[in-house]
Amino acid sequence: MAGAHVRIDNRLIHGQVTVAWTRRLGVRRLLVCNDDVAADELQQVLLPQAARGLPTAVLSVAAALTVPLDGDVMIIAKDPEDAFRLVEGGLRPGVVNVGNVAPRPGTAYTMVTRSIAVTPDEAGGYRKLAAGVPLVTQLMPQDKPAEFVPLLDRKGL
Repeated sequence: MAGAHVRIDNRLIHGQVTVAWTRRLGVRRLLVCNDDVAADELQQVLLPQAARGLPTAVLSVAAALTVPLDGDVMIIAKDPEDAFRLVEGGLRPGVVNVGNVAPRPGTAYTMVTRSIAVTPDEAGGYRKLAAGVPLVTQLMPQDKPAEFVPLLDRKGL
């Protein structure tokens, strides 16, 4: 599976995604990918409504790996682990964009950027991911993408 755009963003669907990113990338469908969100009936209703008319599916990681994907799809992974599992399962995106990863209570984390918290375990996952697919951070489409691994290096992760 190739061609889909992947963004890690714990906020899931919001204005940056539905307006800025979908326009810049030519996205015509959204796929929210997270096991817990997919099991939540309320999220199944609310997230497609937040997508401002874009066809939206809310799926588990395993289910997402069975969907035929092409360049007009944006996958929004809630957590880094979702993106790691997608790539391990055979997804080959052109790039993975680490957009927003808020600190999770009870975890030891380092702020790599002002919007991205990384635990030591996640740092290893990001490095493994970067060995197979391009890994950047780019909050908004007009921002210049930054390679993610050097940011981890600077923070000693």
